[in-house]
Amino acid sequence: MTISPAQLLPADKKAEARAAHAARTGRGSWLTLGIGLALFAGCLAGLFTSPTPQIAGMWCIAMMLILLFLAVPAAIALAAPSLIGVYALSGIPATVNILSTSPFHSVSQWSYSVLPMFIFMGMLLTQSGLTSKIYRAADHWFSWLPGGIGIGTTAAGAGLSSVSGSTIGMTYALGRAGIPEMLRAGYDRRVAVGTVIVAGLPGNLIPPSILLVVYAGIASVPVGPQLIAGTLPGILLAVTFAVFIFLLGLFAPALVGKGTATGTEAVASTWRDRFRSLGDIWGFPLILIVLFGGMFSGAFTPTEAGAAAAFAALLLCLLYTRRDKPLARVSQAAISTVSATAAIFFIMIGAEMLTKLLAITGLAPMITGFITDLGLSRISFLLVLVVVYLIMGMFFDTLSMMLLTIPILLPTLDAMDVSALWFGVFVVLLGELGMITPPVGILSYIVHNITKAPEVNLGHTITLKDVFTALLWFLPIAVLFLALMILFPEMATWLPAQMNPAGG
Repeated sequence: MTISPAQLLPADKKAEARAAHAARTGRGSWLTLGIGLALFAGCLAGLFTSPTPQIAGMWCIAMMLILLFLAVPAAIALAAPSLIGVYALSGIPATVNILSTSPFHSVSQWSYSVLPMFIFMGMLLTQSGLTSKIYRAADHWFSWLPGGIGIGTTAAGAGLSSVSGSTIGMTYALGRAGIPEMLRAGYDRRVAVGTVIVAGLPGNLIPPSILLVVYAGIASVPVGPQLIAGTLPGILLAVTFAVFIFLLGLFAPALVGKGTATGTEAVASTWRDRFRSLGDIWGFPLILIVLFGGMFSGAFTPTEAGAAAAFAALLLCLLYTRRDKPLARVSQAAISTVSATAAIFFIMIGAEMLTKLLAITGLAPMITGFITDLGLSRISFLLVLVVVYLIMGMFFDTLSMMLLTIPILLPTLDAMDVSALWFGVFVVLLGELGMITPPVGILSYIVHNITKAPEVNLGHTITLKDVFTALLWFLPIAVLFLALMILFPEMATWLPAQMNPAGG
């Protein structure tokens, strides 16, 4: 994406991701730019000649989509058409008023103070080297099972993406470590790449989840319960993928290296290896105890829990890197945190301006009325959203989709008897799925790009067709999980209901 997950990557990885993205979509071509600008100019003309405010709002939404397709940063793509629309409908005073109030109002909420804490925690854990130790520990503990290395990769992916806050960053790290390990053990190349692609999907549901914090702010729901709401679905989704790989190991053992010459050469982990690996990652459960224990018991507010976890991560980083320039690593984590936080806040300012535009145009009530008049049931409404989000996910990242659609959809939730807490988990998971959906899911191309390295593919030829075939094996599992979430919303709402609320 223009911001957020990619913002958390090292500079060389961000450049690689942008290059791969531009190469596959053609966004960098002059022809694409020319067509986009022509369409934008047409929308601009339509805006200033609109007969009703609602039609003007539609023209503004069209301009946002065009800018996002042209890879304009999401903050600008949201803010610029909104400001132009407000100016066209209400003149200069209203535009000046939004410019003077929205930037402060949109990011000054106390609940957002947890964002830099969570980001700083993730950056520190990455700098400490704990992320690579998590993968090794998962490998040691699960490698004895049928499909054990894939199961370990799934467990590590959920843990890594939850603490890093970046599915893209996790995919880079896990792809370079996990794919060669699985190929070396005799795994089918499609199982290897498919496991890595879906391994990070549960991570942005498990606290600390930056996306769920952003959703909580937009939807005006409590941050603590929203974070806890994603915990059980995130864990269950990871378990679902692990069970699928386990079943592959039982019924199609050749796909996971069993019975092959390469697979029989794998060295089994000893109990000493397993317990030693736990000793290497003792800081990870400590962080989870601070976060989950503090919020769930009511001892900490989410902000306090985030600050405590960030402080614990700071101590861990200093301890783990005490012989390798610890202060420099903390400094790098702090700089990356400021950059990522500022980027997210800019996007949220753009989303606030979009909300103001929707209020002025009356577009949100019109859409709500239109959806209500369709007479859709709750399940039909959500199934339509699944299709819409998967299509949008071919072109946009998760945060962009959320900020573009949530202000429009929120008023319809009550009419459709949809819990706002449950919907946050649902939307984040849909957005993450969209990032892997063929033919344009960004993670698919990132993993394909990773497999071109000789040290990753180990001499195997892994084509883009192999990547898409792998997704066709794994995606139905995620879609089935979505269906279960729709049928059993308690999956996300039960745990928050057990919380002991904290004051402040």
